[in-house]
Amino acid sequence: MTQHNLMLIVGAAVVVLLLAGLLAWFASRRRQSQTMADRYGAHYDRAVEEHGSAAKAEKELKLREKRFEKAQIRDLSAADHERYGSLWRSVQTRFVDSPASAVAEADTLVGEVMRLRGYPAADLEQRLADVALAHPALVEHYRDACDIAYRSRTNKANTEDLRQAMVHYRALFEELLGAPQRELVGAH
Repeated sequence: MTQHNLMLIVGAAVVVLLLAGLLAWFASRRRQSQTMADRYGAHYDRAVEEHGSAAKAEKELKLREKRFEKAQIRDLSAADHERYGSLWRSVQTRFVDSPASAVAEADTLVGEVMRLRGYPAADLEQRLADVALAHPALVEHYRDACDIAYRSRTNKANTEDLRQAMVHYRALFEELLGAPQRELVGAH
């Protein structure tokens, strides 16, 4: 075997190794993207659209995960659990006479329970990000509820919209409270 043939073989081996490494890297990125898409669902798709690429969206989601890991999320005390459960039932009861007011109260109540439990959220986008991290299956409920609440403040939501907002808020509220559904549903 000549030195030239040996160099060709070594060169071909290096190219094969580089290609194998590149394929492994692409496969790893694809798995990572799929894992994040599965975990965050529609929130992932929104992040990709907002940031212009999957790589940028995933970087942002990872930063949010790191920030959220530092949060001291805690369960409610038995007294707080009972108090907020009672407040929720009261809000639901008031829905019959004042739907828009009840939706505004539900929004406030969800925010209070999040703060009490230690969620670091300050503004709506951060709260949505926190819900996406802690309760990914409920982030769209929360997003829809907040959207309807906003439309209600601008008199652009009808009673059925407001009823849907209450359903969405209730889904997240029950999860945040950590109570069985039968304790919170009440008459509505």
